[in-house]
Amino acid sequence: MNLNELSPAPGSVKETKRKGRGAGSGNGKTGGRGHKGQKARSGGGVRVGFEGGQMPLARRIPKRGFNNIFAKPLEAINVSALDKFEDGAVVDAAAMLEAGVLSKCTYGVKILGKGEIKKKLTVKAAAFSESAKSKIEAAGGKTEVV
Repeated sequence: MNLNELSPAPGSVKETKRKGRGAGSGNGKTGGRGHKGQKARSGGGVRVGFEGGQMPLARRIPKRGFNNIFAKPLEAINVSALDKFEDGAVVDAAAMLEAGVLSKCTYGVKILGKGEIKKKLTVKAAAFSESAKSKIEAAGGKTEVV
């Protein structure tokens, strides 16, 4: 196979519609913009969320509490999910991703205490709940905050 032999899949490439090229083209004169008005003008249109001067939805709905825009949300995993690993294993975010316990991990993992754990594991995570920490240590394992 050579570069000159490559071609896109059949039907994947469509020819662009050329606006304002005569009545016979089906997109002539106004070019699909209708007659007059803000959206017919060049550069016309409104910003996202604009409701024609009416108070926008984002401002009408009451706000409560504090929303930290810099928060780094952690992925939550229960101790019962850690029973998947072999006895004596070192479990961190990478190991959980590889084993399929986690599907994604952007900022870190928090281990929660639902379920039981019987294996002696060294668990490395960003955070642990008190119950999770006690269950892991009761099984003979260790917890490390990364």
